[in-house]
Amino acid sequence: MGHDVETLKSRLPLLEYLRRQNWTGRRAGRFEYVGLCPLHKESRPSFYVNTRKDVFYCHGCGQGGDLIRFVQLSRQASFRQSLAYLDPPTHREADWSALLEQAAVFYQQQLDHYPEALEYLRQRGLHDPALIRELSIGYAPGGVLRHHFTTQGYSSSLLRDAGLINAQGTDALYQRIVFPLRQGGHIVNLYGRSIGAAFAHRFLPGSKGGLYAWEKVQRCSEVILVEGIFDYAALRQASFSNVTCSLGTHLNTDQFRQLCDGPRIVYIVFDEDANLSGQQAAEQLAHQLAEHGIPARRVPLPEGHDPNSFFVGGGDARQFQSFLEAVQP
Repeated sequence: MGHDVETLKSRLPLLEYLRRQNWTGRRAGRFEYVGLCPLHKESRPSFYVNTRKDVFYCHGCGQGGDLIRFVQLSRQASFRQSLAYLDPPTHREADWSALLEQAAVFYQQQLDHYPEALEYLRQRGLHDPALIRELSIGYAPGGVLRHHFTTQGYSSSLLRDAGLINAQGTDALYQRIVFPLRQGGHIVNLYGRSIGAAFAHRFLPGSKGGLYAWEKVQRCSEVILVEGIFDYAALRQASFSNVTCSLGTHLNTDQFRQLCDGPRIVYIVFDEDANLSGQQAAEQLAHQLAEHGIPARRVPLPEGHDPNSFFVGGGDARQFQSFLEAVQP
């Protein structure tokens, strides 16, 4: 198969994979998270993830191991099948990118035809048509992608291998706003945000890639790092150009390396969560960056807000700039 197992695991940390599967573990130590076990039914959390060792262990069912072992258990798959699921062995890289590019264009074409999708964008405060086009935002209504591709000669099995449709032939990003994720000019994944559930987000199989739109800010001496893609869009719409997004509070190896690839100050603006998870993740990241010689500042927002909700709630660019200035030395 030609899989490099360690490279695969470094690209996709176990915690990141679990969060994509909607696991809601909470921090239980500097390197540990705990939550309900995804492998069996339980009412008290006994499933632990160690982010330093990149392994899990459940005290309830006694199962443990790394990312690949988790996929084996959760999907009842062999080691080889689990590798193929995490890193499809054919049509990868340029072939996958071309297929995802076509899917992204198709979804962009759908956006204007579905009022509910446009209304969702308005509710999230995103109303600038030029920015929507720049970010190549689309919509997956469901039930039409397979027909579109099969009429062009693509097989359903290829679409399933790429993660674009499920076993029933339905769009994997069904009823989601779609954002293409690019790295080095190529699409590496598609990210979907449900218009029907506030927190239902999904990536296609594979890595989420590097920091969002990193090429636009990598030469900036000051960079604003946000957690969510709608946070990114809100700041861009408010005329902040030096913004990037990690698509979650936990950076992968590529994303962390990008922040450390040159002299800069990083302003970390994560969600002000009631359970303090966003604040704790920002503090931990600031500490890690400082250890690599990168000055980092955590920027507190009003309680309960993220950058997107701050602007939707009536905040403006001048107020946000004051938050940045308040943490400057």
